[in-house]
Amino acid sequence: MLPIYCQIVFLIIVIESIPCIKGDIAVLSLSMRIALAQLNYTIGDFSNNLEKIRQADKEAAGRKADIIVFSELALTGYPPRDLLEDPMFVAEAEKALFESAQTFQTPWAVLGGIRSRIASTGRPLENCAFLISGGKVKAHRAKSLLPSYDVFDEERYFEPARQNRALTVLGKKIGLTVCEDLWADYYYGGHKRYSRDPIMSLAGSKVELLFNISASPFERGKGMLRDRLAAETAKKYNMAVALVNQVGGNDELVFDGRSLLVSETGHIIARAPEFEEEILVLDLDSGQTSGEIKNNLPLSDIESVQKALVCGIRDYCRKCGFKSVVVGLSGGIDSAVTVVLASEALGPSNVLGVTMPSPYSSRGSVEDSRILARNLGIRFIEAPIEKQLNAFRNGLLEHLDHVEKTLVEENLQARIRGTILMAFANAERSLVLATGNKSELATGYCTLYGDMAGGLAPLSDLFKTSVYELANLINRQKNVIPTAIIQKAPSAELSPGQKDTDTLPPYEVLDRILSVYLDKVSASEEPLDDVTDQLLTKIASMLDSAEYKRRQAPPGLKISSKAFGSGRRVPIAQKYKRR
Repeated sequence: MLPIYCQIVFLIIVIESIPCIKGDIAVLSLSMRIALAQLNYTIGDFSNNLEKIRQADKEAAGRKADIIVFSELALTGYPPRDLLEDPMFVAEAEKALFESAQTFQTPWAVLGGIRSRIASTGRPLENCAFLISGGKVKAHRAKSLLPSYDVFDEERYFEPARQNRALTVLGKKIGLTVCEDLWADYYYGGHKRYSRDPIMSLAGSKVELLFNISASPFERGKGMLRDRLAAETAKKYNMAVALVNQVGGNDELVFDGRSLLVSETGHIIARAPEFEEEILVLDLDSGQTSGEIKNNLPLSDIESVQKALVCGIRDYCRKCGFKSVVVGLSGGIDSAVTVVLASEALGPSNVLGVTMPSPYSSRGSVEDSRILARNLGIRFIEAPIEKQLNAFRNGLLEHLDHVEKTLVEENLQARIRGTILMAFANAERSLVLATGNKSELATGYCTLYGDMAGGLAPLSDLFKTSVYELANLINRQKNVIPTAIIQKAPSAELSPGQKDTDTLPPYEVLDRILSVYLDKVSASEEPLDDVTDQLLTKIASMLDSAEYKRRQAPPGLKISSKAFGSGRRVPIAQKYKRR
């Protein structure tokens, strides 16, 4: 049996018994039993990564698989980033490859790892798919297309393959490719990013089955795009495609899995679930079938966001050594959604909610927070901040005029709360979850060392309107968020009668503007004809001037094509003005 931490579900699928898309025909002209291992790896945890690989191989061998296929950089975890510049890390990775090759029970295996190059020019490493059999590495194929956009920077470490040749396994022509190699035909912003297609040369060798080992991070809508690219490749080159994707969270990236097998006619035969570890064991036999796909249908867009954030919180805490979290409960929608996600990720007993009312906080916000905590079954503490606020006022009055009812006092409240949350976290060896959303971070409507304090910001890539959408989904599943929290006008409650709309346009308008500026949504998708030039200029100015704040924000979970953090490289000190 697998250890509990693996949580792998095994599924035997015989092609004749799996229906395809109704009215169409799927053809698989192969005779081979393959196991697609969709696993959750931890970066640099070679011993546990190896144990996962061995346990999966043992189960696949017991299921009589001919070949087992793992995801990109399975041995190291993805992305290892500058750990690849550490010679000891590289040595450990190559040792792990040697050890894994000797222990495989399945006759053949495809495993992702790194390989040192013996060359005087170029980068020192290759990102490879290794073909293993009989205790030895029989062949390797390096990644041809190295992404260097958004969060990716593989050209920093790896040398690309200049060619890719077919291999013969069990009498069949197969191709080995790594992640981005499948994306050669995709148009990024209206143009192809790559001038060559590594799969085209494989197709000329009459490859029958293409394996693509991936570590393709989640973002909204990307799962369907990945499915489509695999299907289009299969149909274009008349080859079956088996894509194996990593699952789980590593830092700000969350991987959705969703591994799949596509017939040479371009129809999806089997798909693994999203955000769960699983091994698909598939019999590829000659034959035809028709009907409807029944297994592991994709989640809806907002359901996938919920799963991604829960997975990201769980893995960030687990892999960083935190068993519990602290969340400040303001009575607002952001903290409510954050604490629900945390409870699902870690269990209610591992979540502490703290409400910290000031003289400007409504009793309703405090009571709503208390009800939310009771509904979830989490621990709850009320810690008023009036005494601390008065102490700061008195201490600053001789130095600063008009401390009360100014931005200084508003930020003092936020910073007092951040200090209290960090104190609880220190006392319990917990992680503080910051609750800010993408709309606030974009406009700088947040306080450095205050509500931005924390070790992880789960909602930082989710616009405010999407936070409401997620809250409504949560309540449809189980009614835990008080209706008053969802219905009340958004407010930081840092001064009498304060509303977010005192500073910002309504979030429905703001998020439309930001989706154009940040996510590069086209005007045809999100027209702004009803928005004044004055407002557009104001929001652009707020976005640019808050860059210094975001550079100091905690890491967030990436769920969009353009998240704040490592994928956004905008100068802080600059004078360019958006138009």
